[in-house]
Amino acid sequence: MHMIIRKEEAKDYEAVKKIVQRAFESMEFSDKKEHELVARIRTSEAFIPELSLVAINKENDEVIGHILFSKIKIVGEGKTAESLALAPVSVLPQYQNQGVGRRLIEEGIQVAKELGYGSVIVLGHPEYYPKFGFKKASLWGIKAPFEVPDDAFMALELSVNSLKDQSGVVEYSVAFFEA
Repeated sequence: MHMIIRKEEAKDYEAVKKIVQRAFESMEFSDKKEHELVARIRTSEAFIPELSLVAINKENDEVIGHILFSKIKIVGEGKTAESLALAPVSVLPQYQNQGVGRRLIEEGIQVAKELGYGSVIVLGHPEYYPKFGFKKASLWGIKAPFEVPDDAFMALELSVNSLKDQSGVVEYSVAFFEA
């Protein structure tokens, strides 16, 4: 399959909504509202248009995947660092396990580096995200603001030592918590 990754456009919103819904509909730990999270982030101060990407199947021009990185903060004693949250990454079920998610993540990380961001935080599968260089966030003293398994809460330095001395609690945008 030939695919391209590009910045999401307003014309993609309805397709992205359906992709996110389909991608999470059979997930055990999903609240089935990830599509609402994406919509809320798009209208929040945490939204970075250049880091909302879609995967397009070039054979039929179909939008088949989406990834979103948004602004977060790591708040420690007397210091705050800007970072990014990777959430969610979604691929239509019939295109899963074909490298679409991998390409979206790799492209998103590259764009984040080009935009000058220093790190990315993800809550995800501990077997999957280390392939991209993610490590347990606790190695840097970074904690989630809610109870999560240590090995599922991960961080990635986009530049050398960008998380050095950045311990603290991740502060997500209010978009993550609205009903």
